[in-house]
Amino acid sequence: MFEFEVIATDGAARTGRLHLPHGTVQTPAFMPVGTQATVKTLTPEEVQGVGAEIVLANTYHLFLRPGEEVVQELGGLHAFMNWRRPILTDSGGFQVFSLAAINEVREEGVLFQSHIDGSRHLFTPERVMEIQRALGADVVMAFDQVPPGQAERARALEAHERTLRWLARSRERFQALQAEPDAPAQTLLPIVQGGTFPELRRDAVRRIGELGEWQGIAIGGLSVGEPKPVMYELLEVLEPELPRAWPRYLMGVGYPDDLLESVARGVDLFDCVAPTRNGRNGTAWVEDEGQINIRSMRYKTDARPVDPACDCAACRTYTRAYLRHLFVAGEVLGLRLLSLHNLRFLVRLAQRARAAIRAGQFAAWSEEWLARYRGAQVLEEGRV
Repeated sequence: MFEFEVIATDGAARTGRLHLPHGTVQTPAFMPVGTQATVKTLTPEEVQGVGAEIVLANTYHLFLRPGEEVVQELGGLHAFMNWRRPILTDSGGFQVFSLAAINEVREEGVLFQSHIDGSRHLFTPERVMEIQRALGADVVMAFDQVPPGQAERARALEAHERTLRWLARSRERFQALQAEPDAPAQTLLPIVQGGTFPELRRDAVRRIGELGEWQGIAIGGLSVGEPKPVMYELLEVLEPELPRAWPRYLMGVGYPDDLLESVARGVDLFDCVAPTRNGRNGTAWVEDEGQINIRSMRYKTDARPVDPACDCAACRTYTRAYLRHLFVAGEVLGLRLLSLHNLRFLVRLAQRARAAIRAGQFAAWSEEWLARYRGAQVLEEGRV
């Protein structure tokens, strides 16, 4: 039920299949973020319709509301949210640590205050495993400590070491839970931390391997404030260190150019709130124009689709003028349609990357695509 096979490679880029209990994921793949058991504004059927094969949900948010016991009683996340394909649950580590003003990091875990009602809770590696077991996702994440993107070495080292100690505890509790007779079929992924320091990142990979066998690995603590070239350099450092047989998940990364740059550096899985968050704010990704703001006055009578090259329902059916009207009028349909488009844009981009890798043309194709997209973005930003 947990198997990864590499189908083709082109340089460090690779395409493969990740077999999970609820289905097979073609990689590279973008995972839409369904933080609270929903991809914001969209139905599961619509998310499936854009071609998504796996979604992400969040332990922290589902623990607070409705509670993992409720989800478990109703058949687990797959039944609860009516998504019958694979699901990955984040450990909640990023959310807990992003609430820096209302949490306290201890060796035992993190004491934090709910952003909903102010109640106080303790997340430990063991507790996080128990919550994710109740949620029942195919892939669960170890509890980690996330340092800021520009953290100095001492702070990055502290998070790196604590993440490894918590990984050992997460693994022990996960294995105990998996030994129970009614346990859902799940796999646990470790997370590489280490800030912007290559030696810490290499050390994390080595020590994760020493802890035992794994069925994948995640790279955390990137796209959290560091310059993009630094993220790309760290991925280049990690690529030869990571076992070929492990699928590689880059956490929280999902802008179009970042996706292709990361695929070129051997990454297989991505997630990010950007496509739906940008969509809700009127921003759309367009292949030949970069990132556009549909609220702009110049689209008031524009009869073109958002992206003439896109095959999503929004682009097949509606004009830029109509979408602009929806946003100006405050209609929810506009948020839904741009969210749908942006998700399809990323899922389709990953599909095209897979085809280019299989054809042995990824390097040339991605270089041309990035040059065109980034060039268009510069022109778009320069327009009045």
